Amino acid sequence: MKLTRFFLSELRFSSYALQRCICFSINAVRRVPDLCLTRSAATCSTKCQTKSEDEEAEEASPKNSVEVFKRWGCKDSDLAKIFSRRPALRNASVALLHSKLTVLQNLGLNASHLVQIINCRPHFLSYSMNGSFDERMEYFTELFGSKEMVLKAIVGNPSLLRYDLHNKIKPVVALYESMGVNKQSFVQMLMSRPALIARTQFDDEKLEFIHKTGVPQSSKLYKYIVTIVGISKTETLLGKVANLEKFGFQEEEVWQLVGRSPYLLTLAVDKVQRNMTYVVGTLKLPASVVLSYPALIYASLEAVMKPRVLLAGKIDEMGLEPRIEGPSLLKVIKMSEKRMIKVFILCHPEDVAKELMEFYEKAKGLKRLAQASRKAVNQRFPF
Repeated sequence: MKLTRFFLSELRFSSYALQRCICFSINAVRRVPDLCLTRSAATCSTKCQTKSEDEEAEEASPKNSVEVFKRWGCKDSDLAKIFSRRPALRNASVALLHSKLTVLQNLGLNASHLVQIINCRPHFLSYSMNGSFDERMEYFTELFGSKEMVLKAIVGNPSLLRYDLHNKIKPVVALYESMGVNKQSFVQMLMSRPALIARTQFDDEKLEFIHKTGVPQSSKLYKYIVTIVGISKTETLLGKVANLEKFGFQEEEVWQLVGRSPYLLTLAVDKVQRNMTYVVGTLKLPASVVLSYPALIYASLEAVMKPRVLLAGKIDEMGLEPRIEGPSLLKVIKMSEKRMIKVFILCHPEDVAKELMEFYEKAKGLKRLAQASRKAVNQRFPF
């Protein structure tokens, strides 16, 4: 009886265990699709997210140089100017161009600056910009006095970013300082003559030229003489002095004139010849008059000297006052256009002033033979 009860108990337990196993198996099978679905959804979500990020990255990357320039801040008008000066930039490497523009942006340059730089140096963006500019910019900021002045200097002469700092720039600054041109004066000359660093070269003969002008280092004109002589070729200087010697000047007189008017060395030989020939041949004045009136050499022959001399003759012919003759003619040539018209044309009655103005405008319209058809030559640095 006890044995029978034991077997029944074991049988019930086995049946219960079997039912539990079957239920567990069924639930496990039911959960498998849910688990697969969850994993599949997670995988899909990851793939979609990755795909979305790739698409955004692709959209964020510029496809050509035009997009690079535009994202950097260039307008369509800026691009037109840039590509007109350097068409090859249309096909520039996107990555390389972006890298260079980033460097320029870090220096503080913007789209307006870039347009001016490309206009001056079309190949500027073709140069390497791999070096660090931190030390260079620090030196320039100290030299020029402010970052704004540094940027202005770079726009005027982009090669400042390429000159060797230690072997070119610093030695030239030190050279001028040793000759009596301080840093402030050097910066002033550099802003007006961008080629100053690249073209400066002194020898004993050039130092002798400076000495012959008789201008002391304390003079305000000294820095002009030193820098103009420094960037000019010796042969060029000798040629300009010899050109004035043809009109009867002694070499000492020429250099003394340069000491009073340094920009005489920047004038073309042809211009000086034509002006001097007009002064001596047409005005019948002695060549030595230019020692007291250098404006006779500087003034434009076609736009200033000839029209005003013709106007003087017209006023004399009409018997009007005041007349332009003798010393007053030399002063009239130095006058500004506005003042000359006010003093010698508008001072007359309206009908007379109108006649004189028409005559003067017609005289100014006369051009030297073949001048109108002369091709313009772009000379960046005429020294």
